[in-house]
Amino acid sequence: KRAVGHCACSMIAFCVFPATYIPPPHSTVNPGFPVPMNTNNPGVRKAARFGVYQYNNSSNDLFLFKEWQINKAMVQIVRGLKYMLHVEIGRTECEKRRLSNLDNCHFQRKKNLQQMLKCYFEVWMTPWLHKADVPVALCH
Repeated sequence: KRAVGHCACSMIAFCVFPATYIPPPHSTVNPGFPVPMNTNNPGVRKAARFGVYQYNNSSNDLFLFKEWQINKAMVQIVRGLKYMLHVEIGRTECEKRRLSNLDNCHFQRKKNLQQMLKCYFEVWMTPWLHKADVPVALCH
């Protein structure tokens, strides 16, 4: 069984930013200050998936959930990248007891099993250590 907050590099490639981020000249990005990110950014999408893994590992639901929509994304540069994400997740047809790739899991089609949750995830990624932590995963 995998550790809940840590994921290996072999699972998902970390190609978000180089180890030392240097803003371009005249940049409005200051290290340490959260900045809005495009919700389609590959790093944002990876971070959202890590948040979903954390939710799935800690829930008692029989089915896996996956991202439905990323509504808001912020990133803060602090010894890595700290993503702050507002994400809607939905129950899939994939049962937890089977090892499933979430990309191959379809959302529930049965009306009585459909469920959507609004989540706030904080995901701290340190690509040069091949590490992702999810200290906050709140869903309702």
